Order: sequence, then C-alpha cells, then structure tokens
Amino acid sequence: MHLIIETTLESGVATILADNPPVNALSRAVRDGLAAALAAAAADPQVTAIVIACRGRTYFAGADITEFGKPPSGIDLGSLCDRIERSDKPVVAAIHGTALGGGLETALACHYRVAVPAAKLGLPEVKLGLLPGAGGTQRLPRLVGIRHALQIAVTGTPVGAAEALSLQLIDRITGADSLLEDAVAFAREIAAIRPLPRTTERTVAADPAGMSAFRTENARLFRGFEAPDAIVRSIAASQTPYAEGRAVERSEFARLLGSAQSAALRYLFFAERQAAKIDGLDPSVRPLTIAKVGVVGAGTMGGGIAMNFLSIGTPVTLIDLNAQSLERGVGVIRANYEASAAKGRFTAAQVAAALALLTPGTALEALADCDLIIEAVFEDMAVKQAVFRRLDAIAKPGAILATNTSYLDVDAIAGVTARPGRVLGLHFFSPANVMRLLEVVRARATEDVVLATAMATGRTIGKTAVVARVCDGFIGNRMLKPRQLQAIELLMEGVTPARIDGVITKLGLPMGPLQLADLAGVDIGWHRDPGRIETLRDALCAAGRWGQKTAKGFYDYDAARRPAPSAEANALIGAFARQRGYAPREVSDEEILERCMYPMINEGAKILEEGIAQRVSDIDVVWTAGYGWPTYLGGPMYWAAHVGLTMIVAGLERHASRLGAGFSVSPLLARCAAAGTGFS
Repeated sequence: MHLIIETTLESGVATILADNPPVNALSRAVRDGLAAALAAAAADPQVTAIVIACRGRTYFAGADITEFGKPPSGIDLGSLCDRIERSDKPVVAAIHGTALGGGLETALACHYRVAVPAAKLGLPEVKLGLLPGAGGTQRLPRLVGIRHALQIAVTGTPVGAAEALSLQLIDRITGADSLLEDAVAFAREIAAIRPLPRTTERTVAADPAGMSAFRTENARLFRGFEAPDAIVRSIAASQTPYAEGRAVERSEFARLLGSAQSAALRYLFFAERQAAKIDGLDPSVRPLTIAKVGVVGAGTMGGGIAMNFLSIGTPVTLIDLNAQSLERGVGVIRANYEASAAKGRFTAAQVAAALALLTPGTALEALADCDLIIEAVFEDMAVKQAVFRRLDAIAKPGAILATNTSYLDVDAIAGVTARPGRVLGLHFFSPANVMRLLEVVRARATEDVVLATAMATGRTIGKTAVVARVCDGFIGNRMLKPRQLQAIELLMEGVTPARIDGVITKLGLPMGPLQLADLAGVDIGWHRDPGRIETLRDALCAAGRWGQKTAKGFYDYDAARRPAPSAEANALIGAFARQRGYAPREVSDEEILERCMYPMINEGAKILEEGIAQRVSDIDVVWTAGYGWPTYLGGPMYWAAHVGLTMIVAGLERHASRLGAGFSVSPLLARCAAAGTGFS
C-alpha cells in the first residue's frame, strides 16, 4: 500500500515524508496527512524536533490547482501553515527540487529551512492570475523585506539556494546527496533553542520608495494584469499585524480566483501541458538522441536557432555558402551572447563555452555527422528544395532534416528527398533565441519517432512546442493572413494605420497588423520590380517603404525605431485607393475590431475542422506563445468563446461582402454557435 505521508523517528527527530508523485502537489490527502502527522509528533514525548521533507524528485511544487473553484474539503493550506508555525516543537523544512507556491508557503511556515544547492524557491501564482493565498505575502516580506518579496512574488521567478541563503529565506545549504541526514542533524542542533523563530512575529520595515521604484522598473509586468497589483497590496499589508495582513491576502485571493483573468491563465496552464501530447502516438515510441545539430543559413533566424542549442551545450555546425554572410552571422551570435552576459543572463565562462561549441563553415558536407539539420534559408520553394536535395545526399542515414519555413508546403520539400519520413517542419519565431513558440509541422510521411524527437528537442531547448499539420501558414500565420488582408482593405476605405492598430492594441495585443508588417518587413514576398505596381504593398515597396529596416513603411521611424504617422505613406495609400475606385467611408472602431479579429476566429475553426491543429487549446497556445496575444485573454479561440460565438458569426455575416469573394463561415463555427457551446 502506497503511503502518501510517512513518519519516521530517529534520536528525537520526527521526519515527516510526503510522497505524492509526480510533483508532491499539496492535495487534500497530503494536507490532511501532514496535519495528522504534525499532531502525532506534537503529542509524542519522544519527539524534540520535526523535519518536513518529500520523496521523489522535488519538495512540494505547489498547490493542487485542479481543486481551485471546487467546494473546500479537508484542512485548507493556510490553516495548515498556521498549525506548522504554532508548533511548540521546532519544524525544519528540508527542500530539494523546487519549493513553489504553496510549497514555499509551507516552508515559510516552518521555523527553519534547509535546502540542497540546486533547489529553487518561488511563488509563481502570478502566472495563474493569482497570489499566494496561504500566508505567502505576509511571511515572505517578514523574512526578506518588501522589495525582495515583490521581486519574487510579482515576477513569479524562483531564486536559487545561494540567493535564498543570502536573503535569509533559508538557514543553511545542505549536501547535494545528504539532505535528510543534514536536515535531521540540523534539527537536533536547534531542538532546544527558544523562543522558536516564528516568522509572523517579525515586523516589516516600511519601504515606500522601494515599492514605487519596483513599479517603475517593472511597469510591463503590471500592464493589463490584475494579479500584480493585488500582490503589491497584500505585501504592503504585511506592515500591519499578521491577522490583518492575512485578511487582506484572503480577500484579494478570493477576488482573483473568481476573475476572468485567472480563469484564462489557468486554462493556458493546462493548454500548454496538453499541447505537448501527440494524439495517436504509440506510447512506446522513444525520442532519438540529438548530440549534434547542423543549421543551414547564418542569417538572423539561423543564428538564433543555433543559439538555442549552443546554450544547452549541444555542438552546432553553422553553414552559409556566402563567407561574408557566415562571418556576419557568427558576429551577431557573439554580440547577442555578450549583450546577454552584460545583463547578467550568462557568465563570461558560459559565453565562452557556448561559442566554443560553434563550428562555422561554407560547405554543406560538414553536416555529414549531424543528428538534426535545420534549414533556415530564403523563403522560396525552389531554393529550399535545392538545399534538401543536397542535404539528403550528404546527411548520415537516420538524420532528421527540418525546414524552418513559415508558410511553404513541407510535403513538397520532403518529396525531393529519399527520406521523407525523416523530414518535418520546425518553425521558429524571430528572434529564435528568445521567442518561446516552436511550431512542429508534421508532414504526410513524417515518422512517429521523428515527431516525438522534435517535440522532445523543443522542450530541451526551452520552447513551447505545438504540433501542426501542413497547410499554407500552418496555425499561426494562416490565422494571421485574414487579419492582415482586412487591415489593408480598411486602409483602402480611408482608415489610417494608427487607428487600425490602435483598436487592436486596445484589446491588449502588443502591436497591430500594420505595425507587425513594418516589423517583419513590408517587402517580404515582394517581386522586386518597382515598375510593377499591382497591390498596395507594391506601391509602398516601390517607394522604398519596406518597414523598420528602411525606417519607413506604413509609419515613419526614428533612430530608436519608434513609429510616427507618415504623411507620405498616407498619401501613397490614398492615391492607390483612388486608382482602384475606393472612396473614403466612415468606419467605427467596432467594425475595425470585428473585421480584423472575427475572420481570424473563422480561420481557426477551419484549422480545427481540417485537423491542422490537434485541439482548440493548441491554437491558443500558438498565439499566446508566439504572437503576443495577451495571456490574460486566454488566446483568440478562448476569447471568441467568451465574446460569444453567435456574436462572431453574426459579425462575419454582417461584413461578408467586405471579407473577400471566397469568404465562407466555417461550418464548425456555425454549428458551435447554433449549439451555444464553445469550441471544446
């Protein structure tokens, strides 16, 4: 019989061990078991001190969030923490792995804390639109001060054991392999010390200047989000007696738990975990080992892709047939690492180690011993097929060949090789060394083991990987296209770029469709003939307005790439629209929103119908991880369901004449709207 809570007694020290795999979540059974074990230890005259520890790979990694929103049962975590702190016998938390959220709150309630060197401690509740609700906002500032408490709780970023020791968040670092023995020895050492150091009995020094500075320095963390402000209010309340501060914390937690933002963020939490699962994949399939990676193309994308692997210690051979481009690309990689080191993200030694793993070259033959080769050349089918023909002849048997295409047919690329089963798409997002999203494009012949390897590799390099099938633009860019087309159509009808983008950014997105076009490059896909003007893009490109790269596109840009409305661009747009027979018309903000956003939802529904995406939540993960969709809105499909699918369909039908000759409402969207259900 598996025991979730087990107690052992050794020389007066009771060690309470929790074992609730995989991450020792603080479920009802664990909480009730801890409470019972504490009560038994308190009543046992042989016990002089208590150690709370966990079996498995981690200390308590948080609350069981599947219980959120359900009727309370058993002892709640806040009450359990209060019982721990009120113990008349000293309680020591023995931490390995991670002590996160409720796990750290439990440790904060203990009188002492010890941890292994690799341990991480943090309060990530903010990422679920919540705050620590079991006394964390009250105990943490009493230990580390207001400013450090804000840093930990508002950013949600864990700290390592060394930093935790310097902050007095823990009392001692133990041996990496002797945590329990060291914790028990420490418990014996402090068993007779009185009074017991109860955190809630400490006072907090006021720090209004520090709180103000923190807000200023971290303004982006507060933009649009409710939880950070609630955390600040709760931590500020730690300057009052504990009972008063706890009342503030409980009130703020209850409000956030019932908020739309927290519901959206919790939805995404589960959606990202679901995205890692491949429907229909044989569970016996094991990923291949990727010991060496090749990257073809040393441009911005290729260099960023290479950095992902260099940073985790995987050797990379970077190939560009143009020696000058190769030299420039290696220089950019070096500069990126040095800039990161200057910000404290890497040490000089780590930068040197990463760069030592990079082998640049101008001959594809140097890729012969690579396990994975990623092509990142110009977005042209003929160019990519030519590269894959050569790679197919050079790469060792069993090597995986991946294309970084954003739109092109991966089946057509795989088809020029003798190993189509070993070919797939790995669509990174720029800058590839920063952006979280990786679209893993499963071609018709892609073998299961190749797909499993790609997904595992994505996780290894810290990406949020999502499976997509082959179509024009896959998931994200396919949905982006109708929005961009409507933005251009609205320009032709006399709406300014700033107004279109303003409506979209007001929703919470970081930039609008025309700002995005300028960032990506208005000239992408342009035929390069200034005398051939068939589209508005042609007109802008012929005038040298290629976007941020030329400091002028739909907007004008200063040296810092800050946009400003452009009289020249607006004149070009107006002249082209008149040539095409358009007359300016009054357009409401509501129409701008509907015409830009609703066709995206319609395209998302078609993506689901066609099986391009495995599930609706995968679409939302793509947009939040790769396109800046605000996480507190849950993703476009989640947002649409809450706007109301009947409203979406009505809007699409209302604007159908302006949505293009081939427009049709997705049958799936129409069915879900008629049934009054969401996409799930």
